[in-house]
Amino acid sequence: MQSGCHVLVSFVICLFGQTLLARGIAPDSCGQNRDVCIRIEVRTQSLSLVLGDSLLAVYPVSTSIFGTGSLMNSNKTPLGRHRICEKIGKLAAEGTVFKSRVSTGRIAVIYTDSTDIGDDLITSRILRLEGCEDGRNRGGDVDSRERCIYIHGTQEEGLIGTPASHGCIRMKNRDIISLFNRVEIGTLVDIVE
Repeated sequence: MQSGCHVLVSFVICLFGQTLLARGIAPDSCGQNRDVCIRIEVRTQSLSLVLGDSLLAVYPVSTSIFGTGSLMNSNKTPLGRHRICEKIGKLAAEGTVFKSRVSTGRIAVIYTDSTDIGDDLITSRILRLEGCEDGRNRGGDVDSRERCIYIHGTQEEGLIGTPASHGCIRMKNRDIISLFNRVEIGTLVDIVE
């Protein structure tokens, strides 16, 4: 008899595969079958770390409170294929605040309740994204790298699981540190509705 944990993991993997297939995306289409990749689903506010057709981890996230879109200054989360082009903060303490991708030396107060401070602090680690699709998320006024779209930690952990960012993908600080340690520059990131 399977333990409850194994049954839950099997269910999540099955549900995850069905979600991808429903979108016309094979579970291993993120990269080479042996490559780790990331899938972010806006509808479920989740980030999945995938190796081939195996689900390695699922983390709750927050995408933009303004919805999805790619235009410069829209504060929306861009869709489509991206890749990690820069990893920032490897040795930073948990909760370190970054401004323009540089540590400020400050440690943020982390809110685990529904506090919304109205600011979009970037904390702990940064995975900077660049778009892979010309005209959709790369080039011109839709360029994700120029828009400074990141996967990063947040001061507002209590809002994770609901749209709350200003365009980036927010994670809990321990989760972004864990993810940061499991991916490399070049890791593919698919962001879907």
